[in-house]
Amino acid sequence: MLSKALLFALAAPSLVAAHGKPVVLTGNLGGNGTALANQGGIVPLTGSNKKTEVDTTVFRSRNIMTDGLGRTTGQGKVRVADIDAANQMSGGTLPQVSSTGGSISGVYHIVTTDGAGPLRAVLDPTATGAFSQGIELTATKNVPGNGGNIRPNGQVPGKKNARDILERAIFKRAANVNKDFNMAFSVPDGTQCTGTSGNLQNVCLVKIANNNGAGPFGGVMAIQIPPNGAAAATPATPATGAAKREVSFEA
Repeated sequence: MLSKALLFALAAPSLVAAHGKPVVLTGNLGGNGTALANQGGIVPLTGSNKKTEVDTTVFRSRNIMTDGLGRTTGQGKVRVADIDAANQMSGGTLPQVSSTGGSISGVYHIVTTDGAGPLRAVLDPTATGAFSQGIELTATKNVPGNGGNIRPNGQVPGKKNARDILERAIFKRAANVNKDFNMAFSVPDGTQCTGTSGNLQNVCLVKIANNNGAGPFGGVMAIQIPPNGAAAATPATPATGAAKREVSFEA
């Protein structure tokens, strides 16, 4: 029998609580980046949803192969022009990926209980947001979750147990999860980046998102695949603010 506390929680008013985002991405040749429209350390990790979710990207379709860069509550529609700001926040060198045996890896931050995994990723070689014509990447390290849901303690809810179904309804109203998880994807051999942004060339965009019906949630990140297989030069004076992020939790 369900506890009185559980039944009481089900009767509580609904609160919007659903978000997760990729915060750091590195390439197998070096460099690092963050999601377009990410506001960095000024966004608190705990607190009310309206404060913690402002730079989480929300996409309009659960189909990962859908065009567009999504939008955030803090800055509205995400645009290709946001690549430069994300690059400077991360130190001035985008994630560098080799054209053979390439891969990307990083950290995904689960803000609230509907912002979990599993994740999917699609690469747009034109860096225009044309993900419908993109290349889906293979996850080699994924974020835990069941349909984008996770418990506040970082554990994955079950699929069949009636209690789990009811708990998932509660967790949509729960406090922030505030946990980091590793993610990694392989890039098919021969992939070429043809996009440009300002002075940057050989740019691709990668959409990373879960499949939660309340979203989906995630982010878009820029990478480069140098045509000669060598990483781009590191800037002499890297910008500060996107230092390496440590994973605080692993399932």
